Amino acid sequence: MFLLRPIHALLALICSVNAFPAHQSLAGLTREELDAVVPTLNFVRPPNPPGPLADDSTKLVNDAAHPFIPPGPNDQRGPCPALNTLASHGYLSRNGIVSPAEVINAVQDAFNLENSFARFLVFSTFLVNGNPITNLMSIGAKTSATGPSPPPPATVAGLDTHNNCEGDTSMTRGMSLLPLQPYYSLQTPLADFFFGDNHSFNETRFQNVVNFSNKFGAGKFNLTVATELRNFLFQDSLMHNPTFSMVSPRLFTAYAETVFPINFFIDGRDKSGQLDLNVARGFFQHMTFPADFHRHDGAISNEGVDTVFNTHPIVPGANQGRVNSYKADPTSATLSEPCTRYTTFVERNIKSLYPNPTGVLKEALNVNLQFLFDATVAAGENCVQVFPFGR
Repeated sequence: MFLLRPIHALLALICSVNAFPAHQSLAGLTREELDAVVPTLNFVRPPNPPGPLADDSTKLVNDAAHPFIPPGPNDQRGPCPALNTLASHGYLSRNGIVSPAEVINAVQDAFNLENSFARFLVFSTFLVNGNPITNLMSIGAKTSATGPSPPPPATVAGLDTHNNCEGDTSMTRGMSLLPLQPYYSLQTPLADFFFGDNHSFNETRFQNVVNFSNKFGAGKFNLTVATELRNFLFQDSLMHNPTFSMVSPRLFTAYAETVFPINFFIDGRDKSGQLDLNVARGFFQHMTFPADFHRHDGAISNEGVDTVFNTHPIVPGANQGRVNSYKADPTSATLSEPCTRYTTFVERNIKSLYPNPTGVLKEALNVNLQFLFDATVAAGENCVQVFPFGR
């Protein structure tokens, strides 16, 4: 497994050059000061991402080498139950501060994510939420542990960042404020970013998973349940969140998170496609593998997304400052437009965070953008590479 590169020497260099406090943001510096400080960050070119597993058969992953240890008060956990679980079992650094290569290794080893899919998810997430200079990212909130942050508008805010990994219509994250809805007789918690906490486990919202599983899955979470629950969550946000948005990249991750539990949280020896709700709670709430858990048998990516989407198709769009005012956004990629998703993500999302990078920051961004494009091509997409910061 790729080990995190120590950053103590890097931070010492910053302190010695400009008396710049370790871990402080670079936000307050002038362009001249920034140009002087950034080259001292001792940038090391990120290593090439890991390749696919040599053996992707099922195996025991909740083993003696990876015991569950609850997170400490300073450990980062966030909106992704898979990464939370990997950190709590030591497949990732237990403090929740990770590198892209470490995450790719962990999700392949413990969950059998297909390599190009893993690389695409990791580098698209890292480019928005991670620190490209130190090659570190928080799986939860923004923290000084990822090192000095590049200047705004970059955020380096971890996976809690809204509308990338985390976003509106979450299955189990959010606040609980609304009463029972008669048309489904289910609780409708306010889970979206507009209503506050968008990343902590929410029991009321998890009860929607339970109730839908009882209604559509005979007490198990399966593809039929995922389909109906995703539609319900969309309608719920549409009717209650004036700032509700469902555009790329959140459109992609919203549907991915719906089928992820079926693909990765079911024991690899079980071919039924039926997720036990106690196992689901273990991942979503307690961040732990069940006893004797084996990973999926064979590499797998996003199976089932087309079924979920095509049953209740939507167009990308957003509410217009009031509830039930959804308007299509023709500039957003749909699930069937991977190349548009790639191009707009790079030219809109990344360029807006880093409008004019220079020096090692520019180099780090270009390296990670290359890794993202390589993963897109490896997935079978014939996209044209874009270079927002030049070649």
